[in-house]
Amino acid sequence: MSWHSSIEYYTKINAAIAERLGGHHSAQILLDSCDFSGIRDLQIAEDWDGASAALAATGQRLAAGGAEAVAIATNLMHKTAPTVEATVDVPLIHIVDSIAAMAKGRGYSTLAVLGTKWTMLDGFYTERLEAQGITTLIPDEATCLEVDQIIWDELTQGTFTDASRARYIEIMESLADRGADAVALSCTEIGLLVPPEVAPLPAIDSVDAHVTAIVEWMMADELVAA
Repeated sequence: MSWHSSIEYYTKINAAIAERLGGHHSAQILLDSCDFSGIRDLQIAEDWDGASAALAATGQRLAAGGAEAVAIATNLMHKTAPTVEATVDVPLIHIVDSIAAMAKGRGYSTLAVLGTKWTMLDGFYTERLEAQGITTLIPDEATCLEVDQIIWDELTQGTFTDASRARYIEIMESLADRGADAVALSCTEIGLLVPPEVAPLPAIDSVDAHVTAIVEWMMADELVAA
């Protein structure tokens, strides 16, 4: 949800629309860029009711402004998706569904999941993947906390170090040894540290999967003039 990954969403959605339609085409996007500091405070307090209310209010603003669908440009905050879906009168393009679709399309059946501690451990994310026929693997709890700390102390603040990249690659290798045939980069900043082409096993960048689903929805609903 940091601005570092929000830029990736905006750039990749527009690039995909331009590639498909050519000329001067770009995507029609309403962007509500939240002050992440306030959201982060709610996360630290584990005030998920407050976080859900904040994201629902954001979705309502976007729908009132003319949005015909909403996408939460972060993995963790899909923990609030049930509230957003219940209170916003337009479809939610769910990031987990986009990852499941990409995994199945590429023939992956066992997916390692790397993200924040809540994404890996709380069940809202992995259970949704499992419900769609994807077996999931996560690191042990101590390693989950290490992955989480790097996300918050470094990645979401725009810091990407060789040491953290090497450690993430080592963790991915250990998950491959346990049977993962691919890894989901289930924090939108992880792909900035370990791009899929650098990962030691096939990788699904959650930003790329989500952008693909968003663009497919836009094209199907003719939200871009051909």
